[in-house]
Amino acid sequence: MNMPNRSPVIVVACLVLLAAMPLFLSSYYLGLVIKMVIFALFAMSLDLLIGYTGLASLGHAAYFGVSAYATGLLALKLGWNVWFALPAGLLASAITAAGFGLLALRARGSYFLMITLALSQVTWGIAFGWRSLTGGDDGLPDVPRPDLGLPWSLADNTPFYYFVLVIACVAAWLLVRIVNSPFGHALRGIRESETRMLALGYNVWRYKYLSFVLGGVFAGLAGCLYVYFNRFVSPDYIHVARSAEVLLMVILGGAGSLIGPAIGAALIVLFENIVSAYTQRWLMVLGFVYVLVTLFAPRGLTGLVDDFRNRMGDNFRERKAKP
Repeated sequence: MNMPNRSPVIVVACLVLLAAMPLFLSSYYLGLVIKMVIFALFAMSLDLLIGYTGLASLGHAAYFGVSAYATGLLALKLGWNVWFALPAGLLASAITAAGFGLLALRARGSYFLMITLALSQVTWGIAFGWRSLTGGDDGLPDVPRPDLGLPWSLADNTPFYYFVLVIACVAAWLLVRIVNSPFGHALRGIRESETRMLALGYNVWRYKYLSFVLGGVFAGLAGCLYVYFNRFVSPDYIHVARSAEVLLMVILGGAGSLIGPAIGAALIVLFENIVSAYTQRWLMVLGFVYVLVTLFAPRGLTGLVDDFRNRMGDNFRERKAKP
């Protein structure tokens, strides 16, 4: 028995729910939802590498932080509006990812993981040490919110929420189109077997490199939105803890599905907000969650849901087959 595809209905229902959030949430909780949406985009950008290309990166925060710094500096120091500062931030993340990709893709497996971590830490060191430009560990406060020239100001969380939601939805749509295109299918083939794809005539390195750069650009978009949301940027945006956090979001939700990492991001942001109210050692608690997920749900929450649906389907077919 073929089950109907309910994905479009679920997507529309989620969009309606997200659009209605400002109607029943306070400004504080609406800000929390904004953070969830931004980190959902950040996690989906990493999933393009991990879930579809098979590249486990531990330095993805570099592109998030570089774009945040570029956007924040241009808005704060030069007074650039969002139409110029945001594309400049994306360009900065693309250039960074393109340069890092040339180095990182020479390595494989755990060596690739370590070189992405090292490159990210180099970026963090520059942000931390170049105090005259970046503010060092004090960061850059008072980054202005975008001015779109509309009757309402984005300084208020409600219009800013819709601004972030529209951009994140467009970015998510582009990611879906990418992973469902022939390019995305080639990435899946590379993840499964590089040797087979090479034998079929594919330029594996070029596909991996393009995936690496695209992942960096989408992470950069999340960084641009986050600096406008926080109105602040600091070296913490590039720290290894940020890379580990987004990696956990992907693992918790389930790599290779896009929707899984988005759900994982929302849960981690919510969990962080709850735990940090009781202790400053929430990273230790987060590490404990990571251990539990790795042991008991290695395919993430979407994997658990798929296993449950498969069991239910098998039980249904068994009952139907009985006389």
